[in-house]
Amino acid sequence: MTRRKYRKGAALLVSMIVLAMLSAWAAAIYSMSGANIQLAENQRKANHARASAESGLEIIRHWVSYVSIPGETPPNQRFPLIASSFLSAANNISGIMPTYDGSSITVPDITLNSAKGQGFNVQIIPLPTSTDPNTLQVDVFGTYGPVTKTLRVNYSFGTRADTAFDYGVATKGPLNLLGNIDLEGVNVSVESDVYIVSENELLALSIIGNSQIAGDVHIANPLGTVNLEGGQASIGGETGQDAIDNHVTFGVAPTEFPVPNPEYFEPYTTNIIDSSIDTSADATFENVRIVAGTNPTFSGHVTLNGVVYIEVPNIVTFTGDVTITGVVAGAGDIEDDSATNQINFLGNVYSNSVSELPPEEQFAGLEEETGTFTIAPGFLVSFGGDFGTLNGAIAGNGIEFFGNAGGLINGSVINYSDLTMDLTGNSDLLFNRSGTTEIPAGFIPEIVLNYEPISYSEVVL
Repeated sequence: MTRRKYRKGAALLVSMIVLAMLSAWAAAIYSMSGANIQLAENQRKANHARASAESGLEIIRHWVSYVSIPGETPPNQRFPLIASSFLSAANNISGIMPTYDGSSITVPDITLNSAKGQGFNVQIIPLPTSTDPNTLQVDVFGTYGPVTKTLRVNYSFGTRADTAFDYGVATKGPLNLLGNIDLEGVNVSVESDVYIVSENELLALSIIGNSQIAGDVHIANPLGTVNLEGGQASIGGETGQDAIDNHVTFGVAPTEFPVPNPEYFEPYTTNIIDSSIDTSADATFENVRIVAGTNPTFSGHVTLNGVVYIEVPNIVTFTGDVTITGVVAGAGDIEDDSATNQINFLGNVYSNSVSELPPEEQFAGLEEETGTFTIAPGFLVSFGGDFGTLNGAIAGNGIEFFGNAGGLINGSVINYSDLTMDLTGNSDLLFNRSGTTEIPAGFIPEIVLNYEPISYSEVVL
């Protein structure tokens, strides 16, 4: 029998090898765990930095919603004015003062969590003219400790979407309907919707008699009130408290009243009406300027083609029938509610769009300036006779319809006056705003910045 010989220490050696392997494995697991923890920590910081940038984007969007500049601003002057408006909005809203160096707007570091080094800063620049002169690029740099994430979006220039032209009647002062007044939409009732600011008067709307507004009423003054007297006084097809509850909204968001620019039409004027011109007989006038202080009364049948540009002071009265193929522009002050300047249509009015002007040299270009019938800031504009159709918007500081005035209005009635706007007598006003998308000629829309969601991206700088 052969006896096996066992070497001493073999078990110990095997144990040590196994222990070494286990130790190496444990070290590897520890190393991997540490790396994963570090990766997770880096990802956490990156997420916080991105969240900081997202917060910055939302704050910028809020500030930008208050930014606007006049619509007539030339493209090469827009960015400086945008910068001024942006700086003012940011400071008024948050007390933070961005800076503008002539080429870019910079929002300084805004701290969200000082203990973690969390915050953001912003840079706004216009894209190169050769690329797109109507676009601003906004870079928001979000930070969290040593980590930075950059988000980029674009804003394009556009006009304010919500304006007074979204309504049949828009008035800064209260509205008073007395008698048999009907405000109706030709296609749908919303065309006769009414917007009332009434900032200085609690009684925003008064309807007395058999008067009705087919659309709804929107009142900016949250404390405004409505008075309905007479069993037939109605809003939105309902009477009494139901009309107020279901068709009147109080405290609506402010709607923009576009700035009137009657001087826009002045270059078209080539003829003069002054005290030496007889305005009592039947006559035809083309592209005329009514000289200040003339105060003419047109008592015959008058035909007006092109532009009627009225200097101030003036009281212009039409007692006979008048046919207007063009635009009546009064060059008054939008802050003047005195009724010192007036345009009175006491007879019948027949209106044609400027697009129907003959193809003659003196009207060249004017036929494209559509959408406006009367643009007369600082003028009381009154209608006392019938009109078949008024081809465009009517704007003034005081608008009156009385007697048997009535007809179709292809546009809106805009009252810039804080005083009460009166509609009395037996007036049926039919509003046709269907298909109207452009701001009427002579009105200056505000330029605003529109966010372009498709431009959103994360960039590496």
